Amino acid sequence: MDVEPETEPRPRHGLGGVALFMGVLALVFAFVPIVGEFVAAPAAVLAIVLGLIGFNRAEKGLATDGGRALTGAVLGLVAGFVVFVVLIATMGPRT
Repeated sequence: MDVEPETEPRPRHGLGGVALFMGVLALVFAFVPIVGEFVAAPAAVLAIVLGLIGFNRAEKGLATDGGRALTGAVLGLVAGFVVFVVLIATMGPRT
C-alpha cells in the first residue's frame, strides 16, 4: 500500500527581492537628471507593480517575502515622485 505524502505548493520568493532591487535602483537613478527619466521611471513602475503582486502573494500565504515586496513598492513610489519633481525642475520656465 503506497501512501503519497501531501504536497503543498512551495512559496514563491522571487517578486519581493526583485521589487526591492528595482525600487533601490529607481531611487538611486531618480536623482540623475537625464538618465533618471529613462532608467528610474520604468524601474519605479516595475517596483510598484512587482511589489504589489508580491505583497498580495504574501497575504495569501503563497510567499514569505511580503516585507521586501512592500518596501520595493514604497521605494518605487518615492522614486517616481522624485523623478517627477526632477523632471519639472529641469524643464525650467517656458518663455
